[in-house]
Amino acid sequence: MRYPAAVPALVLFALLGASTLSAARKDAFELTVVVDGCEAPEYAHGGRLYVEALRGRNFTLRLSNPTGERVAVALSVDGRNVVDAKRTTAATATKWILSPGQTVEIPGWQVSGETSRKFFFTETARSYAKWLGDTGNVGTIEAVFYRERRRPLPVAGDSATAGATDDRRDRPLRMGSPPAAAPEATRERRAESEADRFAATGIGDRTRFPVRWIDFDEEPDPAARIALRYEFRRELVRLGVLPRPEDGLAAREHSRGFEPGYAPDPGGDR
Repeated sequence: MRYPAAVPALVLFALLGASTLSAARKDAFELTVVVDGCEAPEYAHGGRLYVEALRGRNFTLRLSNPTGERVAVALSVDGRNVVDAKRTTAATATKWILSPGQTVEIPGWQVSGETSRKFFFTETARSYAKWLGDTGNVGTIEAVFYRERRRPLPVAGDSATAGATDDRRDRPLRMGSPPAAAPEATRERRAESEADRFAATGIGDRTRFPVRWIDFDEEPDPAARIALRYEFRRELVRLGVLPRPEDGLAAREHSRGFEPGYAPDPGGDR
């Protein structure tokens, strides 16, 4: 298969020294949400990892390959592949290619061979998924890593096969009128009105992020799978991921009639 790889390589290798203390890890592979240059804290709850969505803030996704070989990474946000916005399985998804030891930050939805449109946290009602007409998987970020299939050594006398040509072209996505939505019952609309306030990812400003297509034959089974959930703080509290802040009335419930000590002396020692 032919997949996009971010270029230039020198820029990507310059990120190898970046700290990844907050990164979600699986077998040393890493996925990190980066907001304003800082790694977003992650909270473990119920067997999942959660990240707080900061409304209106741009974020990038940092992928790290610790191995000494190339790997392919299927990366999705809100259930959509960030390369082509398709909803597929990880195995059939268009993937990012990372060189040995490489770390790269994906800034957004790849809309052409030269341009991304930035990820940012927003409400579902204003999200890219909503515009695409499918909000069934909002609030999710997932990276699936595949090792390269080992090729048998060529037998003497065999001729090398030419690389397959790729007739695909970059197809920029244009934000025009959204796809027509199917009619909904009043009750369903009420249910969606709350869901529309939950966190999702928007499609933001354009930024230069050149890619090129390269050949890669991956193993059929993934080497690692890392999944994150993100929500606004209000929903993280509702889910029990973050503690519920005490309001003034709740704090009064801790009041007591007596405490050890003495009455203060306004005059002090005289």
